[in-house]
Amino acid sequence: MGELSRDYGGAAGPPASGGAGGGPGGATRTEGRAGVTVANASWHPVAMVRSPLTWLSAVYLAVGLAFGLTWFVVLVAGLAVSIGTLIIWVGFPLLALLMVAWRFGARLERRLVGAAFGVAVPDPYRRPPEGRNPFVRLRTMAADPATWKDLVYLGLLFPVTLVEFVASAFTWALTGTLLFMPLIVLFGGGMEINLGWVTYWSGNPVEAVPVSAAGLVVLVLAMYVTRSMALAHAAWARLMLGPNASQAENLELRERTAHLRASRARGVDAAEFERRRIERDLHDGAQQRLLAVAMDIGRARAKLDEDPEGARALIEQAHTGTREAITELRDLARGIYPAILTDRGLDPALSGLAGRAPVPVEVDVDLPERPPAAVESIAYFIVAEALANIAKYARATRASVRVAREDRWVVVEVTDNGAGGAVARPGGGLSGLADRAATIDGMLIVDSPPGGPTIIRADLPCTW
Repeated sequence: MGELSRDYGGAAGPPASGGAGGGPGGATRTEGRAGVTVANASWHPVAMVRSPLTWLSAVYLAVGLAFGLTWFVVLVAGLAVSIGTLIIWVGFPLLALLMVAWRFGARLERRLVGAAFGVAVPDPYRRPPEGRNPFVRLRTMAADPATWKDLVYLGLLFPVTLVEFVASAFTWALTGTLLFMPLIVLFGGGMEINLGWVTYWSGNPVEAVPVSAAGLVVLVLAMYVTRSMALAHAAWARLMLGPNASQAENLELRERTAHLRASRARGVDAAEFERRRIERDLHDGAQQRLLAVAMDIGRARAKLDEDPEGARALIEQAHTGTREAITELRDLARGIYPAILTDRGLDPALSGLAGRAPVPVEVDVDLPERPPAAVESIAYFIVAEALANIAKYARATRASVRVAREDRWVVVEVTDNGAGGAVARPGGGLSGLADRAATIDGMLIVDSPPGGPTIIRADLPCTW
């Protein structure tokens, strides 16, 4: 289908999908995207000054020596005592305790590296066996290559952090000295610069201002040195503390399996919620009306001979009830899966929703061809629920709907200029839409700051 863009206005609200609408509340955002790390952060000087990673890296490189020295002493002393006492069997429990300790230290180092450099280093350890037997768990830990890589990393951490500390201390001390040279001259009584072959001394703070300007250049160099050492340390930590290629693949498969299980569970919950809603609507609506129609027809049949006029009135009443029941069944069927969506696709179906909306809605559908039925259905109900929420809560005067293909995704965006503050409450309509999207491994984003505007975006995976 081609690209279409039209404005609609109407009087009747769209049929809402399962669940109550997401009412006013705080903004909620659910989004999956990679964070900024020392590997992908900008190297522009201004961006480096503004980036927290620069200063977190500087702090880590400055204090990491204490961590490296501590573990160097613990490992050297612990291994010496443990190995030296193996002959009298005391060394075995000591070595086991030391192994548990250095595994804990490696876990802590992964967290510190992630906090300082923004680089996630997942645990590469083998899954422990079932049961509570500590000897079996210790044997598994001892047979795990990651345990001994942790030992090598912590053993080498002291010389590595020593080099990093010396480089960081020199560059930042020089930077601070040059930047604050006017204050040093003012409160220290003078300034002396000794270049070996020439010595310059001055007691005037104004004459030290050019030195501060040179300090700005050194500041940029210090940030580059810090970023380079942080990048090297993060790469070394990922190599030694992270999983290897096969472990990373297995970890990714486990995470993918867990994600699919969670998506399937959310899909089952959403389907069960829809089933209960349909049962409730049938019981409280059409079933009650059809029961009243049957009762009216029975009463009319009993009065047909004795009171024809009364029977005629009851038949008219039954006819009216039948039409109302048909209307409710039609609306219910549209809420389950509208026939126009099956016959003509998303553009006419969304146009129909927009035409019944209480505010003008602009619809823009740009899809090269029809996506699979599951994607069409979820996209339709996301728009239906969003427009229902706009009618109930947003106090908006205008809304827009955009459906487009981006790479292998069908993107659905519903925007309004209302009051904002929409929140995906558990059990609410927006949470139900997130559950619907999760059934096909999709993602729902709600961006609704107080005061508006509100943007509801769904990224639905699709392969033609």
